[in-house]
Amino acid sequence: MRVLWLTPDKPADISVGRRRIAEHLERSGIEVTLRGTTPGTALRSLRECARGRYDAVVGTTRAGAFVGAAARLLGTPLVVDHVDPIRQFAGTHPRPLAATVRVAENAAFALADRVLYVYEEERPRVERYARGAIETDLGVAYDRFADPDPAAVERARERLAGAGVDLDGRIAVYVGGLEPIYRVPELLAAMTHRPEWTLVVLGAGSLEDRVERAARERENVAFLGTVPHEDVPGYLAAADVGLSLVDDPHTLKVLEYAAAGLGVVQAAGRAEARFGDCVEYCDTRPRGIADAIQRAGDRGTSDAFRERIRQFDYGTVAGDYREALRAVVGSDGDGGSDADPTDGHST
Repeated sequence: MRVLWLTPDKPADISVGRRRIAEHLERSGIEVTLRGTTPGTALRSLRECARGRYDAVVGTTRAGAFVGAAARLLGTPLVVDHVDPIRQFAGTHPRPLAATVRVAENAAFALADRVLYVYEEERPRVERYARGAIETDLGVAYDRFADPDPAAVERARERLAGAGVDLDGRIAVYVGGLEPIYRVPELLAAMTHRPEWTLVVLGAGSLEDRVERAARERENVAFLGTVPHEDVPGYLAAADVGLSLVDDPHTLKVLEYAAAGLGVVQAAGRAEARFGDCVEYCDTRPRGIADAIQRAGDRGTSDAFRERIRQFDYGTVAGDYREALRAVVGSDGDGGSDADPTDGHST
């Protein structure tokens, strides 16, 4: 089976989840071409689909799903990979644009042969338009974080030491985008209340200059920029606490922190129903963040929580995509299939 997977156009070190799932699909005999979605790659992809190069297209929200819908009109079976709720887009874009994107997503769902979705809040909308809806989740490379490569650990420790981080002290780590929605300014301010802790920041974004300035001015902030994703487990192995300050129950960083055995600080809100008392919740004021860092450092992560996170290993999540692809490629193109769409996580 030959599959074209249209992903967001992001650097490989930032967007790794689709690549990890694709690796597992390839191990089961599915040939996957991963391609970031841009105007240029969209045209190339549609030309290839028109020539019948692929047996199916997987389109990740949002641009990948839209191009995938066009490919479906050309006759290539489509699986929409719906990983982001429209709420997130609407929160950062003008209302007319968000409304237009919502309508376009609905059209993609209706054209798709299957739609995999992550967020429960999206279930009613997906089920309203899609002919086959499958619940899935974000994945984590559990073993990479639970038992990191010694070479990655050594590289991380050398880099941290070179940045002046006391490896015998208490370390909190943030891995992710440096944007206001991730409460980066509040996190930096929180460290003034925790002088005995060092904050290590890994990532990129519009607030890089602000983070760099904080790292220059304060002894307990270190900014290392974007690092290869294969080295991230090494940095987490050196830390005590991982931070996620966005109100979102589905963030890869929380899964990675927990797999690595770190105490986890999570913004209070939607994640509480999912993680219960396994993490430390906080409001996003600097003092609240600082207090949660201390509590998380004192409690760590329980073995029970780590075992719970293991169920989100990429190998398990990839099974949802494999079954969806086998269903649509085994069909005549109208969404019918010998496979039961209620198998696994289907709804």
